[in-house]
Amino acid sequence: MREGYEGTGPGAITPDGCAVELYSRLSIGQEPDIIAAAVPAGARILELGSGVGRMTHPLLERGFTVTAVDESAEMLERVKGARTICSPIENLDLGETFDVVMLASFLVHAGDIEVRRGLLRTCVRHVAPGGCVLIQREGEDYHTNLPRERIDPSGFTVRMVSAEPVGDGVDSVRAEYVFPDAVWTQTFLSRPLTRDQFEEALAEAGLKVDSYLTPDRIWVRAVAVAVAEGDEEAEAAD
Repeated sequence: MREGYEGTGPGAITPDGCAVELYSRLSIGQEPDIIAAAVPAGARILELGSGVGRMTHPLLERGFTVTAVDESAEMLERVKGARTICSPIENLDLGETFDVVMLASFLVHAGDIEVRRGLLRTCVRHVAPGGCVLIQREGEDYHTNLPRERIDPSGFTVRMVSAEPVGDGVDSVRAEYVFPDAVWTQTFLSRPLTRDQFEEALAEAGLKVDSYLTPDRIWVRAVAVAVAEGDEEAEAAD
């Protein structure tokens, strides 16, 4: 288990406190539709941090080709129909590029700045010319509107219990997932990022925001800076 991370509940727990059985039960919302609307039909997608395939499987059903990456072999055992690669994201170098690189699950908010830099470098390393990077950010009140809870239509309750500062701009966040037959908890480190701080982190990695895909700006499409500048120059020439 990584320092600052903890998970409780039935079944295998990954190094960042995620419970494999829990994530196999969680429903998927509008994310696959948001992604499908933001990228070309049939795109080759590199999904970083796929977990058990909650988004992988709906994307496959929509006709995308997905390579699913996760550091947990137990998580990847639940992924069906996609190429899977077991590896820490920040160390990944497949020697190939993809139309779309996806970094979801708020991974860009990693508490360790060097880990975040590694994640974004991996995105840049694997995005094809003319491709894009899709990133999922935390909501702007994620660390302040606490405690809060949501009852999922399928019948379980998600509680975001607390976000306690632990120094250097990082919070220790605690979440609870309550099902009729089981309870899971997860404690993890998260670094809140304002919109400006997020865009600065992208710029450091050689990325820039192409568009915010949702009104709450949680889903973002980014492109490599060189690609963005090349497009602008081409438009100016036209």
